[in-house]
Amino acid sequence: MSTRWVPGKSLAPYDAFNVGSRCGDDLSAVTENRASLAGRLGLPTQPCWLRQVHGARVVTVPPSPEPGSGAEPEADAAVAERGVLAIQTADCLPVLFCLPDGSRIGAAHAGWRGLAAGVLEATVVAMRGTPLAWMGPCIGAKSYEVGEEVRAAFVDGDRRAAGAFTTTRPGHWQCDLYALARLRLADAGVTAIRGGGFDTFTDDRFYSYRRDAGSSGRFVSLIWR
Repeated sequence: MSTRWVPGKSLAPYDAFNVGSRCGDDLSAVTENRASLAGRLGLPTQPCWLRQVHGARVVTVPPSPEPGSGAEPEADAAVAERGVLAIQTADCLPVLFCLPDGSRIGAAHAGWRGLAAGVLEATVVAMRGTPLAWMGPCIGAKSYEVGEEVRAAFVDGDRRAAGAFTTTRPGHWQCDLYALARLRLADAGVTAIRGGGFDTFTDDRFYSYRRDAGSSGRFVSLIWR
């Protein structure tokens, strides 16, 4: 994964290594930042970037460009046998996957809407096997207060999800995205789960949409084969 403090071309409030092309940053700076990733990390190819929309669609890489979306397919997860998969976040949860024999990789963007829509389950199905999973940096439960809409999206369909919500004031709860993800991954048969324990809101290495009141860049979580 990247951090915001890698030397890059983005200026305030996106300084410095923003890779998000739809957050208001200068596109030439974003393009330069993205281009430098391959050299910095020794990537075998440039990453496959997605046009993430908080849904549950999974694409197989290399995807065919879609009309009107340039080279970035509109999806929130991708799987591949070879290549570099990239997930952009700034509080949402990135989840990376690989089959135990390393023959297939996957990556998913899981904010609360994507989690509720089943993006993780859809990615597991597309992996065509039971993968290992790693959960990257997202907003921590103590920093993430939500309203009834978010809680109901999970608890109405699964009472066990109530354990991921802690009451703060009437009609509001702290939401633990990691706990929700673990629950859904386990139901999909994924038991080897690593990562977690970050809080993008309090850790200034990472962009945070909520901390920066919407004027936030994006960092990237990558997996490749």
